[in-house]
Amino acid sequence: MPVSPANAANKEVATGSTNGAMPAKKGTHSFEFDVLVLGGGPGGYPAAIRSAQLGMKVGLIEREKLGGVCLNWGCIPTKALLKNAEVFAQMQNAKEWGVSFDNMKVDFKAVVARSRAVSDRVVKGVEYLMRKNKIEVIKGNGALTGKNSIEVTGTDGTKRTVTAKNIVIATGARARMLPGLKADGKQILSSTEAMSMDHIPESMTIIGAGAIGMEFAYFYHTYGTKVTVVEMMPNILPVEDTDVSIELEKVYKKKGLQIFTKTKVNGVTVGKGKTIVEIEPVAGGEKQKLESECTLIAIGVMGNSENVGFEKLGLKMTKGFLDVDDYMRTNVEGIYAVGDIAGPPWLAHVATHEGVVAAETIAGEHATPLDYDNIPGCTYCQPQVASVGRTERALKEAGVAYKVGLFPFTALGKARAINETEGFVKLLVDTKYGEILGAHMIGPEVTEILAEIVVARAHGATALSLLKTIHAHPTLSEAIMEAAGVAEGEAIHI
Repeated sequence: MPVSPANAANKEVATGSTNGAMPAKKGTHSFEFDVLVLGGGPGGYPAAIRSAQLGMKVGLIEREKLGGVCLNWGCIPTKALLKNAEVFAQMQNAKEWGVSFDNMKVDFKAVVARSRAVSDRVVKGVEYLMRKNKIEVIKGNGALTGKNSIEVTGTDGTKRTVTAKNIVIATGARARMLPGLKADGKQILSSTEAMSMDHIPESMTIIGAGAIGMEFAYFYHTYGTKVTVVEMMPNILPVEDTDVSIELEKVYKKKGLQIFTKTKVNGVTVGKGKTIVEIEPVAGGEKQKLESECTLIAIGVMGNSENVGFEKLGLKMTKGFLDVDDYMRTNVEGIYAVGDIAGPPWLAHVATHEGVVAAETIAGEHATPLDYDNIPGCTYCQPQVASVGRTERALKEAGVAYKVGLFPFTALGKARAINETEGFVKLLVDTKYGEILGAHMIGPEVTEILAEIVVARAHGATALSLLKTIHAHPTLSEAIMEAAGVAEGEAIHI
């Protein structure tokens, strides 16, 4: 998802001190660890590894598998599923490539099993990294009992109090559900249940058209499920640039998905073998009932903050997420928070970098705070969506003068060669200095080529410098150069 400064509300300064906490000197205190990390997800385990690299004694508490939601039930297994869907879709259109065959079948249980196997392999890799870096992994539920202590309750009910000079909280977040609903894995689903079903549903209603909602809409529609998407905001993928959202909606409606925007959900009823979702236009109007085999709730996340001891220590929170400063410090000395529990943007790559910042701050290194205005965001449906920086509507609201460079993939040779011509690259460029204010893409492999823009923005590159940089031909990344050419009035191929 694209990020604006407003999305980093919880990353405000929570303490009055500056960077430069000194590392704990072994042997000068009675603590068991220099750093103790609560949670082994994409924020927690990098914090632990970086701390160990910097010479500190590290412990990590995790109640389930290492890797958190991302590696076990999010980023990695969902991308494995989506790749399966992409391959299946290509095989359905095999005749376009001069390939023909008979009796193609889908073993959906094998599709899910492959996803689980990919996840398990990656998790085993994290377990190896813990051993390699001599990090003690403590299994169980952790709860803060003091600013230097965590009580861990093991699976057998035994309790152990662990102490540390510094604590990094990385408890993550979980799917937010509608009031009164609980995911059962059959009729009411969260993203976790949606990726491990034992069959292809005949029909599915998806509430919420953010990245998770649209990825599952693509996945299940590809396998033949009749998919209906309901979104309260004016467009699907509402945080994206409006042009991108409109393009994706156009593509999906052409594929046969039913999409309701500017529509609220009044309630969900579970019946025998079906769910009924009552919807109504936000502006008022006729109510409708959507009947389907199952309903997926994809309306965001909530922090894992219950029964962890936050209130006992007086940790400051905003809307269920811990407040931190630029160096991931909470308002309590020696306690840090990273990843989803530290507020938006709720992205694994953000969590990882925050974990490193926390570790380097604890060690007294020169930690570099994250630039929350240059966070890449990706949605892995087909066509893919990727963006960084500000949207056009945000620039208009701020009164910023800008110019637009938009280049369609239909005009790109490589896109023609691989038969993927939907979408475009759109650059938003500062009128005066040529600064790249935002980049918004929809099309083939845009989640990969986005990195060029992220690096360019990090180093102050202009649209002109992108245009004058030679891009290999034929490649999809040429679309970035061509979009820069449009912005600068020097377009060659359009």
